[in-house]
Amino acid sequence: MTAEIMNGSGLAAKLREDLRTELAPFQASPPGLAVVLVGADPASAVYVKHKIRACEEVGIRSIHVSLPATATQEQIAAEIRRLNAARDVHGILVQLPLPSGMDTLAALAEIDPVKDVDGFGALNQGRLVSGLPGFRPCTPAGVMHMLQAGNVPLAGAHAVVLGRSLIVGKPLATLLLAADASVTVCHSRSADIGALTRLADILVVAVGRARMITADMVKPGATVIDVGINRVQQGALAGSLCGDVDFESVRRVAARLTPVPGGVGPMTIAMLLRNTVDAWHRQARGAHRG
Repeated sequence: MTAEIMNGSGLAAKLREDLRTELAPFQASPPGLAVVLVGADPASAVYVKHKIRACEEVGIRSIHVSLPATATQEQIAAEIRRLNAARDVHGILVQLPLPSGMDTLAALAEIDPVKDVDGFGALNQGRLVSGLPGFRPCTPAGVMHMLQAGNVPLAGAHAVVLGRSLIVGKPLATLLLAADASVTVCHSRSADIGALTRLADILVVAVGRARMITADMVKPGATVIDVGINRVQQGALAGSLCGDVDFESVRRVAARLTPVPGGVGPMTIAMLLRNTVDAWHRQARGAHRG
């Protein structure tokens, strides 16, 4: 068996094209997305650059707000409150991680829920758990879109999510439950991870450990979604990217497999753009805070 490679890049390109068509008549007053970057972390700067470029490609106005690493919690909060009040800003995201010592949850709590296009705020997280409408975190939403576009059966399937973060693991487990899958959540401290992952019809890996999942940890015929992005440190491929899954060995066991790069990553940005346009629509209809 050789796995079908799930092409996130192609699927994301189609989503961006649809958004570009949707926004073409509105370029005089387009949606606006503000990206707040605190500090000068190189990886964060690259991610922000990619998001700004994606915005420009589909017709979303990007607003880049850069604050020094020495900014206080109150200065960050004040900047977010300013963006909340700006009528031409429809989505706000704070690029994570924040510099050491800053309170991430407090910063996210400042974002108006109708502009919380990352879906990380407590209100949108609560709406997700309650099954109510709201913004879904972009990576889990992108994974669900990939599964549905790939006609992967969800109802009655056993999904195993390896990772328990508020950004990926927990919200994705909730979305899979809502799709009628049975869900097991495990993590780096779970006992005998391989015994758990081998039970999965759908295995999602988001732990940040390069090539942690090998072929012997995967059920034959499973769908494997690799959310991890790691930079190879040694050898001939030093500097290149790899996922949390050992791609070459797992592709001989799985039925479907996402690559890194070119899998989940492009879908995350595409869903951010979709959320921003949805926020723009909601605010045009008069949505208000809370």
